[in-house]
Parts: sequence; structure tokens; C-alpha cells
Amino acid sequence: MKSIAKLAAAVGALSGAADAFWRMDCHSRTGLVRLDPLVEPDEISSHAHVVHGGSNFGMQATYDDLLESDCTSCLAKEDKSAYWTPSLHFIHSNGKAEIVPQVGGMLSYYLLYGQDIKAFPAGFRMLAGDTRLRNFSGPVPDPPTSEWGPEDKTQHALAQKSLGFNCLNYAKTPEGSMYRHFLPTKDYMDANCAQGIRAEIFFPSCWDGKNLDSTNHKDHMRYPDLGKDGTCPEGFETRLPSLFYETIWDTAAFAGVGGEFMWANGDPTGYGYHGDFITGWDVDLLQSAVNDCTDPSGELTACSHFTLQTQDDVAQCKLSPKQSIADVFSLAQDGDEKDCVESADGLCGNVPIQRGPGYASAIKGSGDDSTPTAVYTPPAASEISSDAAVPTLSYQAPKSAITDDYGGGISVQAVNNGNAAPSQPSEVNAAEAPATTTSSSSAVVPAAPAPTSAPEVPAPADGGSIISTTTYTSAGTVYEVAIKEVNVYVTVEPPAVRRRHNHHHLHRKDREHGLLGRRF
Repeated sequence: MKSIAKLAAAVGALSGAADAFWRMDCHSRTGLVRLDPLVEPDEISSHAHVVHGGSNFGMQATYDDLLESDCTSCLAKEDKSAYWTPSLHFIHSNGKAEIVPQVGGMLSYYLLYGQDIKAFPAGFRMLAGDTRLRNFSGPVPDPPTSEWGPEDKTQHALAQKSLGFNCLNYAKTPEGSMYRHFLPTKDYMDANCAQGIRAEIFFPSCWDGKNLDSTNHKDHMRYPDLGKDGTCPEGFETRLPSLFYETIWDTAAFAGVGGEFMWANGDPTGYGYHGDFITGWDVDLLQSAVNDCTDPSGELTACSHFTLQTQDDVAQCKLSPKQSIADVFSLAQDGDEKDCVESADGLCGNVPIQRGPGYASAIKGSGDDSTPTAVYTPPAASEISSDAAVPTLSYQAPKSAITDDYGGGISVQAVNNGNAAPSQPSEVNAAEAPATTTSSSSAVVPAAPAPTSAPEVPAPADGGSIISTTTYTSAGTVYEVAIKEVNVYVTVEPPAVRRRHNHHHLHRKDREHGLLGRRF
């Protein structure tokens, strides 16, 4: 007969939820630059990025460079890692482009899925996403993981499912993480996303145990078979912390203005969104945090290994790479900051717009400002209504009968370093945008019906207690699965089930969001 300890472990594996994690708050960016030391070292990058973390981010940012950073734009002084993603831009109808205001910087979640998790080794680097992708190969919306077949568990499919573009509207129930894998159309955002868009990306967590990097910065890593959690592929059994980036963009600031949103790599779809990471942690300290920082609140204050800065200190940290090519870096930083933030003709770096659905052509960075400016051409009506357009999902979120106060997120009041305050919610909810066709099929995707609330979960009649719940949506209905601890008579003393803390402060009126009310 199995003991309760073994049963609890089995239940934990089935629940697929990370009880232990921390949120690395990086509420100020260190720079907006055309630099990418991972993909395009020693040159000005093909497109712009927003960068957070250690100040020594540069054209050749090595692990040692980052460790020697004078400061970090993340709250924990010990985290000198580099976190970066493409910037989001708005292109007006006349072709003038400007960066969309970034709200609250970035959050990088360290989620502790799996067993025997190892700290990122010295020199470790990786990339998630594909900058040239312009299409989605799976069904829309995702089926629940319990219905995933082999086609859902390929590395390509898992990577696509690891992108999210969360429509923020504080007058509605929050959408779940990675509910939508594409950037909604501007009309949809104007009608539904009163507080903007939260861009999300989940990194693979299964490592081959030996290579710190690979040619494409991906082959040394794999996703587990459920994306966030599950079983690692053979040869990639070493589990690393699961990284998850959140970055909020105030798209609502452009409501009613003619034009469209565009990622810095010339991608209007979102399918080409990507994230880069180079560790800047002392390995022993990070391993101690992985082992000890298991408070389910995710708050940095709950981890004694971190020395926390003030937000004012964080806001003062700017890029200052110690490179021999600092003069070239200066051009990449100062010139692009101006061209990207202020009104400019086209995307910074003269990046061409590639709408798909075919795989985009490679674009190469350089320092040559003589390249002719890419002329902006608004999308034709056929592009909006054809297979090249991204699909539309109705605003929908699972509703749980059991409240799970599990996290916080970026506070929209934590705005600094030129980041704009978010637009205020309208008093009346806008009508939802109509459905369009998917990018992978000509069949019309009907608007999803309003989700059915999950039923009340009664207390177990046999005296057991519910220790975990999870939800999934199928055919417009939200199902909630409750996993309970069953009393089993054994000869050993059962371990105490870790009590979940109830963090009422996360429901303040300052509109905190992120992991609030949702589980990974």
C-alpha cells in the first residue's frame, strides 16, 4: 500500500502547477536599442529590443560582462541577467512610426516545475520564439492539454503555444496566460483591450545537461511535453527554472487613431515574437534560491537570498557596456532611442514589414544608415480578411469556483523611465470584435460562446480535503477539476500539506495583475 506521501507526490505531478516561484520585478528598462549579443553579436542588430537587467548588456555581452555590471534594472541586486524582447511600435496611416508606451517594465517569472531543478550554469544562454514565423499551425483556440495528441507535442507546436498576447481590460475577468498566441487586430484591441496588451513568452526548461548554448540558441533546450510542465524528452532530462516574461504595452493610447501595431522585427501578427536570455546570476546563489525560495506568494521579499533595491535605484540603471566598440554602441543606443520613440519614417533600422503567412525572409543588421527607408504600405482589405490575417478570439477567461490568490504581477501604477501610465477603463464595455478566419485554414472560426462558470465544488463527503484544482475550456464550457487528498490508513505519519497563503493585498484597487487569479 502506498503512503500518503507518495500519493501526494503523484497528485502534485498530475496537477501541473508550480507551487514555488518568484517574480523578478524589472520595472524599468535599461535601454531601447538595436543590439542582440545572442543572435547578432559585434554588430548593430536588425531590429530594436527593450532590454532589462544588467547594465553591461552590449554587442558582446558575456556572462562575465554581466556579472561585472555596475547595476541592474531588476529589484534583486544579485540578478545581473539580461532579458530582452522586440519593442512594439505603432505605425500611423501616413507611415510615421513611434514606440508604444511600455507600462511597468518587465516581469520575469522563475517557476519551479519538475524535480531536482538546477540553477542556470555560468555562461548559459537561450532563445525562445522564432522572429521569422508568421503563421500558427495548430487549432484555435488550444484544446485542453488532456486532449493533446502527438501533433500538439512537437517542439514546434509547443513553442508556438508558449506565446501569449493577453488583452487587458480591468472591467472584465482577466484572460488566462497564453490564451491567445497572436497579436489581435487594432479594431479588436480598440474595442476590448482598455488597458493594453500583455506580451508573454514561456521558455523551454529541459536542458541537455552539457551545452551552454547552441548554433540557433535553441537546440540545447527542449520544452516538456505539456509546454509549461510535463515530461522532458530523452537526452534533455535536466530541469532548469522555467522562465516566463511579461511585458505590458499601452496599445489603448492609440485607440481611434488610424494605423496598426507592429513588432520591431516587422511582424504585425505576433507569431514572430521572441525573447532572449543570458544568465547573470552567481550559480551558487541561484541554486540556493531555487532550493529555498519556495513561498507560494512569489514575492521577492519572501526570499532571504535577495538584496532588494528601491524603484528609484532601479530607474537609475542604464546601459553602460564595457566594450572596445563603445562608440558603435553609442550610435545604436542614442540614434535608435530617438528614432524609435519619436515620430520616424518606418520602423527603426528600416525593417521591412512581412505579413505572412509564409515564412519571413531573413533581415540582417548593420551600421549603415544609408539604407533606403522601408516605405510603409497599409494592409489591403484582402489581407485583413484572408488567410494572411490573424484569427480573432472572443474575450474569454476561465472562472474558478475556488479562489486561488496566487501571485501579483506588474502594477500599472509602477511607471517610470519614461513608461506611460495606462489608459483608464471605459465605463461601458465595448462590443466584442467579430470573428475572422484563421491563418492556417480558410474555414471561419465562429465567435466563442460566453464561458460557462465552473460549478461549485462541494466539500468531500468522506472527510478528505481538496488540495489542488485546475481548469480547462472545451467547446465554450469551463471545467474545473478538483483533486482531493484521500485518507489512507498507513503505518507512517502523513506529512502536512503545505498551506496556501491568502494574500489579500493583491486585490488592491491599484489594478495589480499578472499571475493574479490564474495558475500556471
